[in-house]
Amino acid sequence: MHRDGSPTGSAGPTGPAGPTGLPAMLRLATASLVGTAIEFYDFFAYGTAAALVLGPLFFPTASPLMGTLAAFGTFGVGFIARPLGSVLFGHVGDRYGRRPVLVVSLLLTGVATVAVGLVPPYAAIGAAAPLLLLVLRFLQGLGLGGEWGGAVLLTTEHAPAHRRALWSCFPQLGPPLGFLLANGITLGLSVGLTDAQFRSWGWRVPFWVAGVLAVGGMLLRNRISESPEFHALAPGQRAPLPIAEVARDHWRLVLLSAGGLAMGYAVYYTVTTWALAYGTEQLGVDRTVMLVCVMVAVVASGVVTPPLALLGDRVGRRPLCLAGCVAVVLWMFPMVALLHTGNPVLMTVGFVVAMLAFMIAFAVVGAYLLELYAPRVRCTGATVGYNLAGILGGAVTPLVATAVTRGDRPPWGVAVYLVAVALLSLVCFALLPETRPASTEETRPAAPEVPDAPPGVTPSAAPEATPVTAPRIGLPGPRNGASTWERVGSDVRVDVSALPAPLGAGPLGLGRGTQAGDRGDGEHRADDAQRDRNADLRHRHPTLVEGVQHQLDADEAEDHRQPVREVDQLPQQAAYQEVQLAQTHEGEGVGREDDVRVLGEAEDRRD
Repeated sequence: MHRDGSPTGSAGPTGPAGPTGLPAMLRLATASLVGTAIEFYDFFAYGTAAALVLGPLFFPTASPLMGTLAAFGTFGVGFIARPLGSVLFGHVGDRYGRRPVLVVSLLLTGVATVAVGLVPPYAAIGAAAPLLLLVLRFLQGLGLGGEWGGAVLLTTEHAPAHRRALWSCFPQLGPPLGFLLANGITLGLSVGLTDAQFRSWGWRVPFWVAGVLAVGGMLLRNRISESPEFHALAPGQRAPLPIAEVARDHWRLVLLSAGGLAMGYAVYYTVTTWALAYGTEQLGVDRTVMLVCVMVAVVASGVVTPPLALLGDRVGRRPLCLAGCVAVVLWMFPMVALLHTGNPVLMTVGFVVAMLAFMIAFAVVGAYLLELYAPRVRCTGATVGYNLAGILGGAVTPLVATAVTRGDRPPWGVAVYLVAVALLSLVCFALLPETRPASTEETRPAAPEVPDAPPGVTPSAAPEATPVTAPRIGLPGPRNGASTWERVGSDVRVDVSALPAPLGAGPLGLGRGTQAGDRGDGEHRADDAQRDRNADLRHRHPTLVEGVQHQLDADEAEDHRQPVREVDQLPQQAAYQEVQLAQTHEGEGVGREDDVRVLGEAEDRRD
């Protein structure tokens, strides 16, 4: 279930469920994976350069420690830009489609990355050199801010409900693949070039390669189709300003998801960025050896991602996220101890276990974040939370880790910081609801049969109501007993008057029963609000609403009545009034979704 009560497993009858065959899903997943890998390649190429060469080249007047801090500072600018990119591209994704986000974000990141490889050093142009790095790094982050959400959304919204975590992990494999590509090229250059050649021009080659990769990625992405769940949203159902709706209605989800994901960012960039600098500068380990140690750990994290995602489809998203946080808490001090030995084998063991620990959680976050939001704000909500986590976990971690490293002592301060972040993430994940669909049947409920009133029978002539125990019609019912159906003639009512009143807005009608005629601006605004509520209801319980709508259409066809507008209709036409959702919250308004109850009333008004 979404946090707002809508089912997570079905696009509903209003839109296709996505590609029906495995080949179609594989093509889509490959396009998302390749594009995400290219964008993260661009991002990681800068991180590797910052750890190895950018300090001396662009901040030569600073001490080695301060030069490294300054280089990591420019690296952190990209993380600060990513939430802004998520707002910008989230708006595009929620208003105009997920597919344009993938193409534009890849183009922006690719151009900025190639330009980084062309910036002269400080010795050539002075202070303008680090300033140019800051601007280009900001543009990199802006593009990457929209990439992850667009790629994961497009794949997940095509996927069947019971395999959403599995398919969503393909874009999640993009970061490790991009890291391997960036560091593999850097490793080859490090082995094949002298140290002077590498520092002079060799470090620039990975940035130039990014241009070729970006062109190939854009050609591949131009062939993929738009998300079926976005297609199912009519223009009037799309949020006019998604970030405003997210900030107003979903800010707790955004903050909790950002806090939960911070742990993964912190561990990942400690291993892949800070550890490179610490090993080469503080421990004197050869640059090639450090690159190999880190790359082995990244490969291990990619190998375990699909099995962990498949497990998340079976046991749920939140249990894995909680387990990943606990594993990180338990392993950070041993990892730092193994790193400080300078032994390549022991360092590799420390890195591998650390990457596996955080990947327990990150294997399922693609599906988890998206299932927290309804499609109208999903791109914005998910990407803002994901990229806010990057500031705390990605931008801050290398700076903090470098600052707390002193002399020849083991950097225990790094372990303390990582444990603190993991505990924060543990609390945040504990407060988030589970979103995994319980079963295919529950996410595709069967509509109840709503019988038509016999000709000539009016509500006033109907016999006394007879209570009958109701079936659950595929929707979760109240824990304290089933609701009650009442048969009034051939009409059907579900009485939930004894149940708690719903939170939030009033009844969600099917949009029937207002008088046609002259209408002022206020009435038109009311109509728009009613249509939004109707669209939200159809998203939450599509099959139920489809069944009622089908019955209305059948009644109108039988009686040769005129077509019915969604909001306006003459009073004598059939009216199905009030499908009302009652939802109770547990624990500060962010607990799991509780009871969903349905109130339906059918009347037949005749001339």
